[in-house]
Parts: sequence; structure tokens; C-alpha cells
Amino acid sequence: MEHERGRAPDRYAVRGALAIGGRLVEGAVVVEQGIISDVRRGALADAVPEPAFAAEIVAPGLIDLQVNGGFGREVGPDDDAIAHLARHLPRTGVTAFLPTLISSPAPLYAKVFADFAAARNAVGAPPLGLHLEGPFLSPARHGAHPLSAIEAADDHLFELMLANDDVLLVTLAAERAGGLGRIRRLVERGVVVSLGHTDGSFAVMAAGAGAGATMATHLFNAMSPFAHREPGAIGAALIDDRLTVGLIADGVHCHPAAIELAIRAKGLDRIALVSDMVSAAGMGPGTYTLGGRAVAVDETSVRLPDGTLAGSILTMDQAVRNLVTWGLLTPARAIKLATEVPARVLGRPDRGQIEIGRRADLSLFDQQLEVTVTIVRGEIVFRL
Repeated sequence: MEHERGRAPDRYAVRGALAIGGRLVEGAVVVEQGIISDVRRGALADAVPEPAFAAEIVAPGLIDLQVNGGFGREVGPDDDAIAHLARHLPRTGVTAFLPTLISSPAPLYAKVFADFAAARNAVGAPPLGLHLEGPFLSPARHGAHPLSAIEAADDHLFELMLANDDVLLVTLAAERAGGLGRIRRLVERGVVVSLGHTDGSFAVMAAGAGAGATMATHLFNAMSPFAHREPGAIGAALIDDRLTVGLIADGVHCHPAAIELAIRAKGLDRIALVSDMVSAAGMGPGTYTLGGRAVAVDETSVRLPDGTLAGSILTMDQAVRNLVTWGLLTPARAIKLATEVPARVLGRPDRGQIEIGRRADLSLFDQQLEVTVTIVRGEIVFRL
């Protein structure tokens, strides 16, 4: 296709194996004015409008629900982080994302709200809204989150969070005083609530889901463990069909066998891949910061000086490749966890699937599942 970047023709087609519903189907997608106007399968794909180009796999655009930073910028401290991420994430196949702020001092929330408003129409992968991971978390499961910010969180800060329409997802611990009431109020406002960084029991998790929580943040990490007499937060997240679980498939946060367990327990409709990437992602080993603290980055992980994991350097396309390389899922099924499921979590029927009438947000892959082209609303925003 002649148009390598920027404005695309008003009408064109992409041929290849279409990732639809966890299967690959040979066909073509017709794009008109930024919308999928037709999906043709089999022999019907031969008669498509020109210009047309081909890819090994044509997938819906990847959607990342947890992006703390990347490519040298951190959401919150860096003014341009959200716009910077929007420009760079398409190289990883991401066509939409939630900038994610970890537990922070109260003044930083007003700042990140302003940062988001300024980057709302950023070029590249659009930020759909904010994910506030904290600060109403369990001090016992704070992980890399500053304990001082968790302990200082109060009702005034919650009201500020609740009043901002750009907040789409909040991670909290249901066992915190007032936790169930906060879940109900957030859900009433249309905010997705995820249970995470929690020391809650199996019963507490069930109560959180009953109050309206629909997700569990980075399953297996920063939550009370499974035991046969007290299944804890992990047990509840695995068997409660009201909860979709986020998974960091980097081989560090979760052993592949643990991910296989999650797939067997939850099925393909209740697992959303997330990157949990931090500023070091895409940058290489070295020393970076997260929440104002130094973190050490090697080839596989991000850690505080005491060894605590502090986010990841994973990207969404690598997460998809990992699930396939580990022999856990086929490419189409792995792609579903990075597209259809996160779109459903957010209640965004315009994204996440290749269907007529949806946004033309597409990620094109080669045989090695490397991203070759990323398309956002019909426009090519990345080409290898």
C-alpha cells in the first residue's frame, strides 16, 4: 500500500487470516472512512476494492488496560507521558490504552487529570480514560506502591476521583474501610472497578464482586494467596464468573503453568492480557523511576532495591507471542485476550472485534507474530 503513514485512502481493503472469535479465517476487511464496512471470507475476499494489501494475520487493535509508562516516560510525574505513549504504543500493536497512575500523593491526581485532558486527542493510539491503580489498596499488599500514599488516602481524594469523568477503571481493595461503598459509588458513575493489591479473604472478594466489581488486577500478584481451607483472593478470582482477571504474561509475574491454570479456570472470555509496563519498557536495562523511587531494570524485569517487582517491561504484542511460544494458546486465541476481552471489560462495543460497523482499529502481524502495521480508525499510525 502506497500510504505508509498518516492519511489513508477513504476506502481500501486488507487481506489475510482474520482473527475472529478466537479463530483464524481467511478473508478480507474493507475499511471506509475509518469504519469496517465489510468483512469477506473465503473466495469472497478476492473481490475487494483497491488499493488492497495483505498480512499474515489481520487482528483487531490491541487494547492495554494498564500502562504506567513506557519509552522513557511515567504517567503522573512526566507532563507529556500520555501523548508520548500514544505516539509509541502503535509499534507494539496497541490501538487504545488506559494510562495508569499508581498510588500517589493527592496533588498528583489533579495533575494527571489535567495531563489526560491535554492528551485526549493525541496522535497515535488514543487514551480511552484513566486507570487509577490505588490508592485505596491494602497496606499489606502494597507491592511497589508507596505505602505513604496508601495510608494517606482519604474521602476527599476519593471524591476528587469520583468527580472526574476521565476515570474509567479503579483498582482498590474491598477490605479497606468503606471499600464496598466505594465500589458501589464508582459503579453507579460508570467506572469499572477491579479488585487488586488486596489481602482480602475469599468472602471479601465475593462481596466486592457483589457490590459491582468486575475485574481482578494482575492475577496472582499482590493478593492473598490460595490455600485449600482459605482460597483467598486468588481462589475467588479464579472461580468467580463475575470477575475478569488481568494477566501479565511476561514469565516473571506469572509462571506459564499458573497462566495455564488461569486459562483452564476462567476460559477465554474472562482473561484480559495487560502489560503493566513502566517507563523502562522499550528502553533497555538501567535505572529508572516509578512513583518517585529508583527501580533497577534488567533484560526481563523491573524491581525495587529489595527485589520487589515494580511493574514490567512487557509489551502487549510480546504477551501475545509468549502465550503462543509457551504452547498455551493459538495465535487467534491469544489475540482475543488482548482485544475482545479488554474491550468488553470497558463496555466498548465499537472496539475489539473485526465486525461491520466497528472502528477500523487493526493490528497486522507476520508469521512470527511481529507487528508490521497498526491502523487506528482507518489511518496507518505505524508501519515496520
